[in-house]
Amino acid sequence: MALMRKSIKLFQVLGRPQNIKQLWPTTASAKTQFQRSYTSEPSAQFPGANAPFVNTLKLTQPEDFSPIPIYRVMNSDGYIIEESEDPKLEKDVVEKMFRDMLLLNTMDKILYESQRQGRISFYMTNFGEEASHIGSAAALELRDIIYGQYREAGVLVWRGFRIDQFIDQCYGNDDDMGRGKQMPVHYGSKELNFVTISSPLSTQMPQAVGAAYALKRRPNNDACVVCYFGEGAASEGDAHAAFNFAATLSCPVILFCRNNGFAISTPSREQYRGDGIAGRGPAGYGITTVRVDGTDVFAVYNAMKAAREYVLRENKPILFEALAYRVGHHSTSDDSTAYRPAEEIEVWNSVEHPISKLKRYMVHKGWFNEEEETEFIKTVRKQVLKQISVSEKKLKPNWREMFEDVYAEMPEHLLEQRKELEQHIADHKESYPLKEFKQ
Repeated sequence: MALMRKSIKLFQVLGRPQNIKQLWPTTASAKTQFQRSYTSEPSAQFPGANAPFVNTLKLTQPEDFSPIPIYRVMNSDGYIIEESEDPKLEKDVVEKMFRDMLLLNTMDKILYESQRQGRISFYMTNFGEEASHIGSAAALELRDIIYGQYREAGVLVWRGFRIDQFIDQCYGNDDDMGRGKQMPVHYGSKELNFVTISSPLSTQMPQAVGAAYALKRRPNNDACVVCYFGEGAASEGDAHAAFNFAATLSCPVILFCRNNGFAISTPSREQYRGDGIAGRGPAGYGITTVRVDGTDVFAVYNAMKAAREYVLRENKPILFEALAYRVGHHSTSDDSTAYRPAEEIEVWNSVEHPISKLKRYMVHKGWFNEEEETEFIKTVRKQVLKQISVSEKKLKPNWREMFEDVYAEMPEHLLEQRKELEQHIADHKESYPLKEFKQ
């Protein structure tokens, strides 16, 4: 009560206008010192933010910030814009980049048609984004761990995933490393450090940050994590968790956004209002950020190489945004001509296509041979078509395997479910294509 009475008296004194003068210094020197201490500090001392004080109210508008620039090395005609930015890759490396993009493009066309023929249930192409896959993969080491979304098949191509492995996965047969438990294009390879893809958007993002944190804690760590995701996936809550954990825990992870302009049928202009995904990095999460032309394989390569060096040296994350255009439909379940003009698609499928740009570069260098390109595409087509005829004849894994690979020891409830299914199938054999499954 005594403390309350003292407080009331103090408030009464402060509440009298004539006593405000008593709180302000009376001498000139005292006034100067007071102002220096309380009104002219370079920044505030609040624990929540480090920023200067201002004496005039102003609402901060989006247009007050300049957009993060887009880094590129080649122009649309395949010429190097700034000679100092030329990665000066050897001929055999550039040729591998070109062949891997052609392989991916050719395989995509055939497997897309395979779904249309009813031979597989689903497919997603990578048209228009080949450079972001190949350019980024070429700048990494095999020991670096990849968490993909579902449109990064080119990363696997670069790392050596074979045509038969791609097709076996899409057909879900007994040679599928996923044992037929995933939808088509949900690839994974422990050997190639590519974590198996999961359908729900953004679930891989916090997982990737956790993996990077684990790598950070290893003595003499020399590997990073790369997490690919789309601009639509960046709207999920898991994306926020990943960005924030990566920043606050200082994890060696490259958060690679493939901004291809469309999240299924939702264009980016309806997906967000800020400066793309890159704009969230520096100010929003305190993450070092880079934005590149995702149709320029050399720009992606240079930026990815620098990003990898940074995250390993600093043990901090990087937000990497590759801008491109999704030339194909979102998937075989989509018809993109319903929400965008065919003329727009054609521009990105010709002049601005990443394969076309690299091809023009090789022509300028004297490294391109049209006959070799034609022969290579023919060879890939034959390999893919032959493998489809082989893969679709292979048996499916034993159906009992659907209960396995989750627990080291199968719990009682799963044992009961398996027993029930075994009895059901025994009673209704004629209703199931058992001859298509390995016994």
